[in-house]
Amino acid sequence: MRLLVLLGALFYLPSMVNAQILFKEEAALLGLEDACGNTYLGNGISFTDYNNDGWDDVSFTTGIGESVKFYKNTNGIFSEEILNLPLINYQTKQINWVDYDNDGDKDLFVTSDTDGNRLFQNDGNLNFQDVTLASGISTANMYSYGASWGDINNDGHLDIFISNRDLDFINTNKLYQNDGDGTFTDVTVLAGVDASALSFCSAFFDYNNDGFQDIYVSNDKFPVKNLMYKNNGDGTFDEVGQATETDVGIDAMTVTVGDYNNDSWFDIYVTNSPDGNVLFKNNGDGTFIDIADTSGTLFESIGWGAVWLDAENDMDLDLYVSGSPDGSYEPYLSAAFYKNIGPDSFEIPTDAGFAGDEASSYSNAIGDINNDGLPEIVVSNNLEDNIFIWNNLTTTSNNWLKVKLEGTVSNRDGIGSVLEISINDNKQYRYTHCGEGYLSQNSESEFFGLGPHTSVDYLKVTWLSGIVDYFYNVSANQLLELTEGSGTLSLNNQPDLGFNLYPNPVSSFLNINSKILIHSFEILTLTGQRLFLEDVFNKQLTFDISSLPSGTYFIKLKTDSSNNTLKFIKR
Repeated sequence: MRLLVLLGALFYLPSMVNAQILFKEEAALLGLEDACGNTYLGNGISFTDYNNDGWDDVSFTTGIGESVKFYKNTNGIFSEEILNLPLINYQTKQINWVDYDNDGDKDLFVTSDTDGNRLFQNDGNLNFQDVTLASGISTANMYSYGASWGDINNDGHLDIFISNRDLDFINTNKLYQNDGDGTFTDVTVLAGVDASALSFCSAFFDYNNDGFQDIYVSNDKFPVKNLMYKNNGDGTFDEVGQATETDVGIDAMTVTVGDYNNDSWFDIYVTNSPDGNVLFKNNGDGTFIDIADTSGTLFESIGWGAVWLDAENDMDLDLYVSGSPDGSYEPYLSAAFYKNIGPDSFEIPTDAGFAGDEASSYSNAIGDINNDGLPEIVVSNNLEDNIFIWNNLTTTSNNWLKVKLEGTVSNRDGIGSVLEISINDNKQYRYTHCGEGYLSQNSESEFFGLGPHTSVDYLKVTWLSGIVDYFYNVSANQLLELTEGSGTLSLNNQPDLGFNLYPNPVSSFLNINSKILIHSFEILTLTGQRLFLEDVFNKQLTFDISSLPSGTYFIKLKTDSSNNTLKFIKR
């Protein structure tokens, strides 16, 4: 990672930097001249780098008779790639690239509303084996749409929530907990998330900033309103939609999470039919308020996918929304790009290049085609209409930063992490997802617009393990690939998890006092290699680490309700 000391403070406002937002639909020019096919209520799309070569690729699901399609990005140009994958010739919905087994390569998960869901394990060379049944995931048709991945117990293994839209209300949504050995356990009922609804999709995120991932679910039509599941930290959830004021009863499609006002509390955008979309502003007190009308983001059409992005890198998040009207149904919008003009206000610019965006479209995702730091938008369109790629041709001198995470104690993909940057006390926040929006998956890289600033005072990464990394004086206009534990962490600033670890640094005997019973502890290297594991069932521990080489280590403490990670230094 390249670090640069900032010489002299820059006190420019983002609006002072001239930037002309301009997008142009150039899918064919970029080598992607293809369609998702004829399916009901659209297809899923991913803008994730599935081969780990540093270029965001495009993958999408298809209709009956066609297999899932993959387009490899080579220096900004796409070409179709046929992967060694068992045939999927039925209608598919969501596509997730996810390292569920923490082995460093991307595995593939695909949902279907006409057949069973499938999990394909990558052998590291893009050869895939169907391990669905062996993993414990059902292959029965559950009428599945969205799938999102998170870590409900912070144990470093990604779990999966599947949204099922069963018109007979027989199949509930499903939550599978990752056992860490290649298998999953259905904990839907035990966790308390066994609702029967017309669910389209969900998102894992931490709405109350307590360190545990909650789940928000979009439900289409009555009788079940949207659901907010609060993670209790013990493997169970409470449905708190009414208490959080997020239990809207609408034709909800997407769940799009982002912090548009940079206040550290993540907000939710939900699309709807012509009655209007919903923008839930997080009040920071466990409640939300709908400001779609007053903010100018009501849309009032038939909305589907939506995605947050800083289109011109001016330090705030804009919003793109896809709709199914094809442009002939005036006055209903087929799509809309909303520029963030703050505070709590958006507008549709007339010259951003989207005037001809009149396709009937469903899911969308962001990535960076040419690695220039400006986010592009890929859109799956209805029936035989080709996929759109909105190439970001914005003219701007604004700077940027992209960040890609690799977990060691946390899950390998770094899902569920909170990223915070600060420039002259102006902060921005991002949250890492796998499966978000309507049947979508964005690039693994998190985008930050820096305006005129040439460096970031600090970048803070809070991992699900509880580890917090700081990186100081970070240069602009680069992709940072950060590994958990590689940053600076003041030992005095470790999170208060109810454990007293002393002395630290330590030469021989390390002591731990806990308020609650510790079931087991592990010692790990900074790369996540386990050195020691023991069951203890005690509140006070003392152990001899004199044989360890000098360096920095993690200690992972498991209790009845949580997994907790602290850092110590061996002299």
